[in-house]
Amino acid sequence: MDKIKIKSVKDKIINFPQLSILSAFVVLILIFSLTTNTFLSFDNIINILRQNSTTMIVAIGMTYVLILGGIDLSVGAVACLAGTVAAGLMSRNGMPVVLAIVIGVLIGALCGLINGLTISKIGMAPFIATLAMNCSARGIVLVYTKGSTITKIPEAALFLGRGYIGPIPIPVIIMIIVVAAAWVVLRKTRFSRHVFAVGGNEECARLSGVKIVKVKIIVYIVSSTLAALSGVILTMRLASGQPTLGNGLELDAIAAVVLGGTSLNGGKGFVIGTVLGALFLTALSNGLNILQVSSFWQQVFQGIIIIIAVSFSDRKRK
Repeated sequence: MDKIKIKSVKDKIINFPQLSILSAFVVLILIFSLTTNTFLSFDNIINILRQNSTTMIVAIGMTYVLILGGIDLSVGAVACLAGTVAAGLMSRNGMPVVLAIVIGVLIGALCGLINGLTISKIGMAPFIATLAMNCSARGIVLVYTKGSTITKIPEAALFLGRGYIGPIPIPVIIMIIVVAAAWVVLRKTRFSRHVFAVGGNEECARLSGVKIVKVKIIVYIVSSTLAALSGVILTMRLASGQPTLGNGLELDAIAAVVLGGTSLNGGKGFVIGTVLGALFLTALSNGLNILQVSSFWQQVFQGIIIIIAVSFSDRKRK
């Protein structure tokens, strides 16, 4: 009986979906903790979490999109649009902070609605639809800002990006809330089952009575809304609305999600895996910075690690 229990526990550990990224994350922590004196300090851990918060929020939305079998290349541009508009409304128009932030996030939701309708109603490929939104949103940002940075953001607004509750930064608290809510929705709701069904086999899901159009629209709205929230937080952290904000954010989010075990083919995904993937990438960058490794080489290392991790995950899945 004891042997059966031990074998059962062993099988659960081996088949743990995030075992590969968790193992890599532990090894990474050990390496940097042995090669640096500050990596595991409280201040640096908080710094890693704060740096990771905006990418993590976007990656959570991207997790749902990839489970659905889609992709969202517009999240970086949507984050930039939401952040610069919110900054402009406060700085140029004197709008109350809360109202400006809400409008910024709602603009993100509108972008997601357009993506969802374009993909589900018109039938355009997600890659093309979201790429078009990326171009359009970037263009609107340049028109709105005239290519210049928006400054003189009210101090009250900066609390969202720079404030603390006790020793914990506000962006980290928001990140934790988003992750917890996403985990509950993905594990406990009928909507999540519909998302998995559509990503696994859209035709079977349709024949089973799943409202495909509704599911797709909601998922893309969630993705863009979280991107907008991330953009507003990042803008308030930088204390300026920058037209280049969010460049490459979509690639960071996709990398984190894929490292966490979510399939690019749809039908499979994990919030916890996304959390580990995002933390892994941020900790890697942070540790290399402490070791004073060139940012050019950091990109090389990140690319190699992503290839190795995804290849290992695919081999394990097969």
